[in-house]
Amino acid sequence: MKRVGSFIGDWWRLVVPYFKSEERWIAIPLLVGAISLTFAAVGLEVLFNDWNRRFYDSLQNKQEDVFWREITVFSVLAFGFIAVGVSRAIVSPYLRLRWRRWLTRRYLAHWLDGRGYYRIELQRTVDNADQRIAEDIRQLGEFTMTLLLGILAAITTLISFLFILWNLSGPLSLAPIGLDITIPGYMAWVCLIYAVVGTFFANLVGRRLIPLNFQKQRYEANFRFSLVRVRENAEGIALYRGEEREAETLNARFADVFANGWQVLFTQAQLALYQVSYNQLAIIFPFVVTAPGFFAGTITLGAMMQTASAFGQVQQALSFFIENYTYVAELRAVMDRLMGLQAASDAKPATAIEVAPEPGRGDVGAAGLTLGLPNGQALLSDATFALPRGRSTLITGASGSGKSTLFRALAGIWPFGKGQVRVPAGARVLFLPQKPYIPIGTLRDAVKYPDEQSTATDAEIVAAMEAVKLGHLTGRLDEVAHWTNILSGGEQQRVAAARALVFKPDWLFLDEATASLDEAMEAAIYDALKQRLPATTMVSIGHRPSLRKWHDRQVELRRAPGEVGQLVEA
Repeated sequence: MKRVGSFIGDWWRLVVPYFKSEERWIAIPLLVGAISLTFAAVGLEVLFNDWNRRFYDSLQNKQEDVFWREITVFSVLAFGFIAVGVSRAIVSPYLRLRWRRWLTRRYLAHWLDGRGYYRIELQRTVDNADQRIAEDIRQLGEFTMTLLLGILAAITTLISFLFILWNLSGPLSLAPIGLDITIPGYMAWVCLIYAVVGTFFANLVGRRLIPLNFQKQRYEANFRFSLVRVRENAEGIALYRGEEREAETLNARFADVFANGWQVLFTQAQLALYQVSYNQLAIIFPFVVTAPGFFAGTITLGAMMQTASAFGQVQQALSFFIENYTYVAELRAVMDRLMGLQAASDAKPATAIEVAPEPGRGDVGAAGLTLGLPNGQALLSDATFALPRGRSTLITGASGSGKSTLFRALAGIWPFGKGQVRVPAGARVLFLPQKPYIPIGTLRDAVKYPDEQSTATDAEIVAAMEAVKLGHLTGRLDEVAHWTNILSGGEQQRVAAARALVFKPDWLFLDEATASLDEAMEAAIYDALKQRLPATTMVSIGHRPSLRKWHDRQVELRRAPGEVGQLVEA
């Protein structure tokens, strides 16, 4: 019962918010419509059950006029089945589609807005966040609606047909076996016991599917991610002749998929064996029980057929979880993965670096800044420094000393540390990492990224691209492409420099942002930045001596491996 309560509690926390959201005006009517159609389908089943008795009695009694009348009734019922079936095929899927859109937006907001996606990748708190958003959200709505409507249909069917079965079966006397006991509505009791025992054993067989389905989603996502990695790094793999190594990795990933798939298949086969045996026995059971009365002439063929039909409906309703145990197991796995993603996205570090806006046109700086790695290793401790406005600063240091971590801290994205970073209020700040991010889209949008409100004209964009020596691409501004796969590393860094020229920041931070360029091209880029952005204060991280002439000041981050570093004015 504790596990059932936990399941329902988790399900409630995931599902109910949608029906309280701004979409409730359409979500609730759609849900009510889906439930009403489910009840209508059960009502038609009740009418069809009664039609069974009349139809088979007309055959037994050779009443031709009644036979044809019942055929007409059947046509009306069939039309009702068709109308309800088509409506159910529209209403419930449409509700799931809108629900999925709302959940996707909500999870994306949690994942992106607080930079949860960044912390998750740094800490590896959950795996395959993309798969959880793309696949698990879809399955949450699908499994929830299937099970919810199924449960309501089962309860309605149970109540309706249990009453019919109770009346049809009548009392059963146990006097023939020496007991002075009469069981009223004995078929209803037999059906109830049959289904309860069946559900108990189905749970014993099928509960292993819950952890197996959880692992299945993980292994499938890992395999897909590895395939995407090969596609996105095709050139590097080809140059290294790494096909054999990649094949080994991909086959190892798929080996996990196969091993887990076999365990799922074997468990489902065991469950299917039990389900099929259970259902086949349920077909003949009511005929065996009612046969003595039929041959004795106490019940008609129609009553016998109606009893068998009612028994089947009650047994099917009571056996709902036997038939849908796989869905329950998969829903539990989906819920665990979504709750894990939500918890990881919302988790905040115990300490954090505060980015504080400073009034006026002050400097960028830090006070009491402590930086660490995810494993707890300290990089800086209680550092205080300023990056003066109007003075370009070059930050140098040995590889691995923590320069890029300092860059991330100044950007306000590094979660491991404490202290304060000061940035002038309202200042336009742009950070250019060593590997630029270029979204899939037009080249124009790539240059304007991330400023969606940019009013830069095509003439300004062309001028910026020519300044960074990308004039040969200016005729392709409207071309939609995966530019990361088209442009070389150096060209991508020049696109990032063109962004800076278009964005016109007050502060421009560059982390090895020209590392893929030769010194002549690097000089051309810095010259363009200096000439075209005279009001911009540049802060560069790099190790090339050629960078020094473009900066007024040099600061070195000195840190020996395993020790705490310090910033030293050069």
